[in-house]
Amino acid sequence: MKDTDSSHSPSWLDRVKTLFSDEPKSREDLLTLLREAAQDGLIEPDAERMIERVLHVSDLRVRDVMIPRSKMRAVELDRPLDEVLRFIVEEGHSRYPVMNASDEVAGVLITKDVLRALVNGELNEHADLERLLRAPVFVPESKRLNVILREFKTGRTHLALVVDEYAELSGLITIEDVLEEIVGEIEDEYDEEEKYVRKRKGYWLVDAQMPLEDFNRYFHLDVDCDEVETVGGCVVKALAHIPEEGEQVALENLQLEVTRSDGRRVQEVKVTLQDAQSGEEAGARDGDG
Repeated sequence: MKDTDSSHSPSWLDRVKTLFSDEPKSREDLLTLLREAAQDGLIEPDAERMIERVLHVSDLRVRDVMIPRSKMRAVELDRPLDEVLRFIVEEGHSRYPVMNASDEVAGVLITKDVLRALVNGELNEHADLERLLRAPVFVPESKRLNVILREFKTGRTHLALVVDEYAELSGLITIEDVLEEIVGEIEDEYDEEEKYVRKRKGYWLVDAQMPLEDFNRYFHLDVDCDEVETVGGCVVKALAHIPEEGEQVALENLQLEVTRSDGRRVQEVKVTLQDAQSGEEAGARDGDG
């Protein structure tokens, strides 16, 4: 027999219906109701924050969350096949934009396609890699995030290349970048704890925009570059010019080699230790996170 006791607590759905019975007239009204619902325990605080983020996503555009070109991790098609494979393994991403010798987008490489080709013995020459490329998807910087999320879903793609108003490549965006605006940062076992440093076997890859103060703390150094705040700026100051890839400079017990430069600024440096004792110290620091 159905319980008709007046003391019977209303269902969650009944409470939500009651909450919205006044029909909010604006987004501000809706947000106020959501916050009140969270305070009254009608919905979880995490759910309330997520709903707010969903509403906020429609206000954001691709340019607000994209990975800029200077920070893109792209496969260079003119590199030897073994170098490309090593790069894919070390970076640990599922998809990569591929750039040709003219620094233009040649396509998108999906890691599972590479793995499948290796297992099947279909990747023996560099030309084989080009046959694995998928057609790139281009989107404008001005596209709204809710629109591109829908396009990611309907197009069954997870990565798009971003172009500016002059149709020049300005970065990339992934479905994860959009989802993180809703659910918060998504981390997996391949994400690095450090924002600027990626540890490799025997060396580190350091984003040249890393603040010099953080660089000193990470590697137990006391490097001082007058009027310079970043690692890249310090390298430029030490060499007295914008370096090309392969140029090196020593900072205390470290050797820094420029691994990426666009001719206007240093983008990434490879850091190696100059003696074993320092290696143990820096290794201990790296283990501390």
